[in-house]
Amino acid sequence: MQTPSEFVREQVTTVREKVDRVAGSVAESVAEAPSVAAVSSQVGDFIREQRSAARVSLRELARTAGVSNPYLSQVERGLRKPSAEILASIARGLKISAESLYEQAGILDRRSGNPDTVAAIRSDDALSERHKAVLLELYETYVREHRAAAQTSSHAAATTPTSQESA
Repeated sequence: MQTPSEFVREQVTTVREKVDRVAGSVAESVAEAPSVAAVSSQVGDFIREQRSAARVSLRELARTAGVSNPYLSQVERGLRKPSAEILASIARGLKISAESLYEQAGILDRRSGNPDTVAAIRSDDALSERHKAVLLELYETYVREHRAAAQTSSHAAATTPTSQESA
């Protein structure tokens, strides 16, 4: 025999699943703006790739992120655009930086510099989120300074007369 709290929990779960199914069918039938669909698809593809790389099932990620399986599936397929809060929950479930998901979703601007370097800093488990943010900021500063110096030297080289011109 079920306790009242078990009964209520079961009913809430059933209702959530039905709402997610209905919302999914509505999302499929309503044409989204191309840019929104492209961003949703991009973040969904990124989440799916990260989940596969981490060898985490859809059900397991949904549980750890605190979202339903159907909803997470719709996010991965680009049918739903998750909020920043949901993205943060998914990032925690994947053990990746929420910032990387925010960038994929178009919430944050992309970092300058080599994407592999940025990804390496973000994926280092030995660093806290604060340390990662500081390192990324320093890295971007060095990249900007290097680009500025390279532009200045190339501009100077282009405007300096060659020995043949001055002769």
